Amino acid sequence: MFNKRLFFASLAACSLLCAEEVPAPAAESSPDITKVSEAFGHMLGKNIQSLGIDFATDHVVKGLQDALAGKVSPMSETECIQALTEAQERSFKKLAVENLQKATEFLSKNGKEKGVVSLEEGKLQYKVDKKGKGAEVVEHNSPLIRYTGKFIDGKVFGASKEDELISLDETIPGFSKGLVGMKEGEKRILYIHPDLGYGASGHLPPNSLLTFEIELVKANVTPPAEEEGLVSNTGKNKAPSDEIAVPAEQKEALR
Repeated sequence: MFNKRLFFASLAACSLLCAEEVPAPAAESSPDITKVSEAFGHMLGKNIQSLGIDFATDHVVKGLQDALAGKVSPMSETECIQALTEAQERSFKKLAVENLQKATEFLSKNGKEKGVVSLEEGKLQYKVDKKGKGAEVVEHNSPLIRYTGKFIDGKVFGASKEDELISLDETIPGFSKGLVGMKEGEKRILYIHPDLGYGASGHLPPNSLLTFEIELVKANVTPPAEEEGLVSNTGKNKAPSDEIAVPAEQKEALR
């Protein structure tokens, strides 16, 4: 949904961000207004792009010029917000349909690749990159892992910055189910259909197929193990990162 306050606040914040990122000029020199203007335009562009609407850029520029010239807008603010909301909803639904089709087609083809194991037909697959020899992850464990999350095109959307302690009960279904059976030292790639990921909710593009490169450090970390120093203080009782955590709305639905 289009967030009016967020949209206008983000545009207003551009000027503040620009001021923060551009070094303060020396007292005797004048700012390079050409560079400042271009940088400000970049920030406006990034905020506009985040709305997920295919704007006519030349008309966006015309709107800016007309506003500075004191000309009347072709739409009222209320009409503009309503139109933006409708356009954003259409764009969101279109992307959700396209991504779902891509995910289904990818898993159908990937499931036939050598070494790929299907845990749930057409929904969850994995491939072992390196075998492990230690203890094995079971349901409801709190494993210590390293991971990198990628989209279907290989673009990274998240990664652990250090060994991360998680609770399988607090991660998306495809992630928790995909870790069960892993042995310490094992490296595994998970391929997760949106039905076992975030679907059309969460902070990622709707119905994204997710892949995770995971290395299992410890199969399960219990309080005694923490006291013995097997986990750094920063890893204790840490909630899962956004890219693997169960969305808030799904948590509420389970209560």
